[in-house]
Amino acid sequence: MIKGQAETAAQRKARGAFYTPPALARYVTDWAVRAAGDTVLEPSCGEAAFLLQAARRLRQLGATGGLSDQLHGAELHGASAEAARAALRAAGEAARIEVGDFLALEPSATYAAVVGNPPYVRYQAFTGDSRAAARRAALRAGVRLSALASSWASFTVHAALHVRPGGRLGLVLPAEMLSVNYAAPIRDFLMAGFGRVRLVLFTERVFPGVMQDVVLLLAEGRGEGPSGHCELLQVRNAEALADVVERDVRRWRPPPGERWSHALVDPAAAEAYGRFVRGRALTASRGGGSADPDSDALSRPDPAAPFVPLEVWGATTLGMVTGANAYFALSGAQARHRRIPVGELLRISPPGSRHLRGLTLTGSRLDELDAAGQRTWLFRPPGDPSSAARAYLREGVARGVDQAYKCRVRTPWWRVPLLRPADLLLTYMNADTARLCTNLAGAHHLNSVHGVYLAAEHRRLGRDLLALASLNSVTLLGAELVGRAYGGGVLKLEPREADRWPMPSPTLVARRAGALRAVRPAVIDLLAGGRLWEASEAVDAVLLDGLVGDDALAAMRAGRAGLHARRSARSRPRRVTS
Repeated sequence: MIKGQAETAAQRKARGAFYTPPALARYVTDWAVRAAGDTVLEPSCGEAAFLLQAARRLRQLGATGGLSDQLHGAELHGASAEAARAALRAAGEAARIEVGDFLALEPSATYAAVVGNPPYVRYQAFTGDSRAAARRAALRAGVRLSALASSWASFTVHAALHVRPGGRLGLVLPAEMLSVNYAAPIRDFLMAGFGRVRLVLFTERVFPGVMQDVVLLLAEGRGEGPSGHCELLQVRNAEALADVVERDVRRWRPPPGERWSHALVDPAAAEAYGRFVRGRALTASRGGGSADPDSDALSRPDPAAPFVPLEVWGATTLGMVTGANAYFALSGAQARHRRIPVGELLRISPPGSRHLRGLTLTGSRLDELDAAGQRTWLFRPPGDPSSAARAYLREGVARGVDQAYKCRVRTPWWRVPLLRPADLLLTYMNADTARLCTNLAGAHHLNSVHGVYLAAEHRRLGRDLLALASLNSVTLLGAELVGRAYGGGVLKLEPREADRWPMPSPTLVARRAGALRAVRPAVIDLLAGGRLWEASEAVDAVLLDGLVGDDALAAMRAGRAGLHARRSARSRPRRVTS
């Protein structure tokens, strides 16, 4: 939403204001406004995109005379409110627009339709009085938001409280509402409070110049819930909304309190994946009833199941936090130049994860990376620093490293808290997919990757074969579903998410160990050539043979590819044609 034309793009972004494409505003408003006498509210109305569309829609439905008693807006910034009034006047219409914080308004459940595009401010910038008001607003509905909640979350709840019984809520929301943990109470609130909930999903970015993916929330029948299912509609972009027909809508039952990431998956892939992670092999193609792929099957793992959560194998942890990688992580050449003794250095996996795209990290590979100038050593004197180390510490103080947050809160500032080397390293910021790499080098790891510490009973087998076995199609689809997609097409897995990542069980890996070892050289060659998906097919052929039918396997591969394509599309600028 553009909050006044005098603002710069940076200023609008800082307070979560983005221009709403007319096709989006028109579609939402046409859905929400259904009678000539409907009252309409646009919270945080900005440039009045939805109020303008509401006026058009009311006229289309037969409304006559002035509409200021039916069209209402709320806007925090006075200049933006005046710009909205001017836009309405230019269209020959008028609305009542109040200036003030929408979240501070006492909710009045009187509107037939509440439509709009709530401001999107991430939690890091959403602080102070604004955050306090937002949390109070959500608590009016019994929704308790975490400190990680962005601004849209409280706006959604507060907007819903303005909808009259039987009325409708139509909002443009960030697609993270489907997947982030902090949105779980919002999702439950919507399902409990409305009789029907529809989500419109896009395969392309719809906001020009903005990486954030969005979803349209269309909820109707306020007070007629709970709703037992969602209606899902997937389209390419905002322009494609004009061609939507009801037969394109499909039904989906979300699990209470769980993420809605599965809503993004083709039903065939979701069905196959859901049955497989429950431990039932799919030896036939689709049919025989609808599975519920979205309940949390991984929360109660069956030891005999072919797939289990990664946490069955072991624990996933964050890496070491230095507070200043550019200072503490050194290449061998840098350490030798400063004459820092080897006893004051620890071998580390270099910052980043590009070097972890194979199956193993070996000592010889670390030597190659070091020779190429990568930082494979951590400066960490274990006791009293040597004279060379003291000189480097003085250099750090001169550079202000000791004042970095993580440094100034520890004593001494230069001793990085130590973690023992992990059995496997897990890449958690990914363009293609998350990877496991066996840490044969015994290197320590920084927080640019996660460490997986295998349980004692699984350590030998896991170090030998888990990285290889994890390249199967079930696990690769699972990475997309338990992880989170970020702007630029990045797939991110935090440790709690990695705990739920489906892996072939120790029983299955042990049973297929010989075949996996036999295919390992071919997989190594394929990975070295950048042919990840072919490597996955090679693993599928030996790991999943006899467990999954061709149709189900093809569906899961297509589901993974579709989610990957969604992420990749958001990393490319959208081409705008006239």
